[in-house]
Amino acid sequence: MLDGDGVLLEWSAGAERLLGYSSSEAVGRSATDLILGPLSDQVRQAVATRSPWSGAIELRHRNGESVTVELVAVATAEDDGAPRWSLVAAPGVERYPREEEVLTEWAFKQSGFSAAIFDADGRLLRMNDASARQMGTSEDEARGLRLTEIAPGSPYAEHEDMIFRALQTGKPTHMESFVQPPGDPSPRAWALHVYPLKEASGRARGAWLCALDITPEHQARERLALLDEAGARIGTTLSVEQTARELAEVTVPRFADVACIDLLESVSRSEELVSSLAPGSLVLRRIACKTVLDDAVASPVRPGQAKAHPDDSPLGRCLASGAPVLLRPGNAGFDHWVAQFPPPVGQTRDCVIDSVMAVPLRARGHPLGVAVLARRDRPDPFAEDDLVLAGELVARAAVCVDNARRYTHERARAVCLQRSLLPHRLPTHAAVEAASRYLPADSRVDVGGDWFDVIPLSGARVALVVGDVVGHGIRASASMAGLRTAVRTLADVDLSPDELLTQLDDLVISQSADDAPDEGDDVSSELGATCLYAVYDPISRRCSIARAGHLQPAVVTPDGSVGFLDVPAGPPLGLGGLPFETLELELPEGSLLVLFTDGLIKSCDRDVDLGLQKLREALAASAGPLETICDNVLHSMSPDRSADDVALLVARTHALDADRVATWELPSDPAVVAEARGQAAAQLAAWGLDEAVFTTELVVSELVTNAIRYACKPIMLRLIHYHSLICEVSDGSTTSPHLRRARTFDEGGRGLFLVAQFAQRWGTRQTAAGKTIWAEYAL
Repeated sequence: MLDGDGVLLEWSAGAERLLGYSSSEAVGRSATDLILGPLSDQVRQAVATRSPWSGAIELRHRNGESVTVELVAVATAEDDGAPRWSLVAAPGVERYPREEEVLTEWAFKQSGFSAAIFDADGRLLRMNDASARQMGTSEDEARGLRLTEIAPGSPYAEHEDMIFRALQTGKPTHMESFVQPPGDPSPRAWALHVYPLKEASGRARGAWLCALDITPEHQARERLALLDEAGARIGTTLSVEQTARELAEVTVPRFADVACIDLLESVSRSEELVSSLAPGSLVLRRIACKTVLDDAVASPVRPGQAKAHPDDSPLGRCLASGAPVLLRPGNAGFDHWVAQFPPPVGQTRDCVIDSVMAVPLRARGHPLGVAVLARRDRPDPFAEDDLVLAGELVARAAVCVDNARRYTHERARAVCLQRSLLPHRLPTHAAVEAASRYLPADSRVDVGGDWFDVIPLSGARVALVVGDVVGHGIRASASMAGLRTAVRTLADVDLSPDELLTQLDDLVISQSADDAPDEGDDVSSELGATCLYAVYDPISRRCSIARAGHLQPAVVTPDGSVGFLDVPAGPPLGLGGLPFETLELELPEGSLLVLFTDGLIKSCDRDVDLGLQKLREALAASAGPLETICDNVLHSMSPDRSADDVALLVARTHALDADRVATWELPSDPAVVAEARGQAAAQLAAWGLDEAVFTTELVVSELVTNAIRYACKPIMLRLIHYHSLICEVSDGSTTSPHLRRARTFDEGGRGLFLVAQFAQRWGTRQTAAGKTIWAEYAL
């Protein structure tokens, strides 16, 4: 019997037999002294409400041992109303658990997820069957041990820290961990949850750990993350080789331990695709190979090498079928695939490869190549699900490879077209020595419309031209070809630079109007271009220059000083309405005239003024042959590939010696024709050109006679001797003669016909005082 404060009032002989305390030792003591451990919440609630209570409880024997009894407590009262408790205990009596207790135990033990209960010291109290299997132990063996004592290692130290944080803070803790438990054959992903177990006061007396196997969800997230990374890292350039390397770098080591990317020879050369491979034509070039081995030796086929494969080889069958292949040791063809990979140092093959998959690269139904992947010495070799992921990765890469191939193919055609439209070699001319360079933009930018030309003119003169069509692509190249042809045609008419640009401007405006797009067409028909046109005369050493929206040319004098000519700036071609002006200047013999497009000086890290200053410095530091000067300028101005095309034309001026030119002013008298023939013959004899006397006398006779008969004063005869012989007759008339066919009985009309027959080329050019008819003969 207990009083209301829990003090023992009565102690029976049975109680003495049960716990070893005599009545005198027990009466007067607090009952809590005999109870082991804290009172449960149910006992406290029963005391507080004076409700009956029954259950198992541990009592302390007089010898210190624990005695488990079934206890029944009933609240009573004395006659005076004083509260009392009557306690009856029965040792060793089997108690049948209630149904909810049985079900609760079954739920804990048979739960599909791992669960464990730890006391306030972090030591295991309970462990369900799933947890025991994962940890490779039993509940009895693990009871009383800490988690790191059951499974040592850094991952479990982090898990144990979670338990102590929950005990200390009284708050749940959560984390995801990828770990291989002692009782599991492979690593798995786990979602760990630790909840504190609290008493009524809120103090944590233990912790409950639950581990959920989320390996499928983890693998799905990893696949999505890998596909997302592949989308960001594969196809960053329009290079077939770089795209193949990016595929290998994405797959190793996250998905595979070894990756080899082989492309068809035609794909590596960016040629047109074929729908099916011809028999005996299977040649693959290794583009990329990556492995996790730091000490791997070179594979039998190194990157950049090509190898022919039989049509019936595993690789040939894989490409022909278009279906991925998954192989493991013992499968037919496994050794063939393993032989493709680089082995470790000191070995002839990688003997620890445990799975191989080969996935064909296909785009738009056409084969491109094959990606061969392998895992080595992993607890999780490739499975069927991995074929799906590999197929997604390779399919994305195949589209990027095909895009790069198509771009490279089209760009190569555009560059080939543009180069075919530019001069293959500059003409040899007595007026200038010229060298040129043309650099297309890098592969990220389409070809542009830059061009240059050196055009021989009459009178030993030469025209230098450089231009730039706005835009890039085939359209710009085609427009450039049209403008270059137009410039050569207009130059043949011997127009002055400003007049030539005016005519060219009208042509561009007319072409833009004719090429007006149809309604709904999103391609602009506007044609814009810049151009610089210069004419140099080696006899007078005079240079005439005009420009249409183009950058001013540079001049390097024989003493090494560099300057930019202040050529009046005209509008770009295609605007119209504004005039062009010509700059006339005299150049010392041996001067360098440097013409270029804006791609040479413009850059993302500098403006035009800084570019011109850098070009000035590059020209000042360059000397020697023109080819060397061109190379030095390009290296100094654009060490990396430019974002725009670059055209560079460098010409060194020459002067024609005065003794190579003979000039006579003739009166308008028919009798002077014979005198002119004699003077010309004497001059040719002085030059040692006796073999040209007959032809020259005939031409002089015809041209001077026509000038006297049909034109007006002043009449001039000039002979120029350089690599050919030029005969010029100038007069004060602006009427140009034309070649005609004389009838049988016509007395005239054969003069120009004879001149045309004997001359290599002939023509007429307008001058400020009239016109000049000229004829040139090869020596």
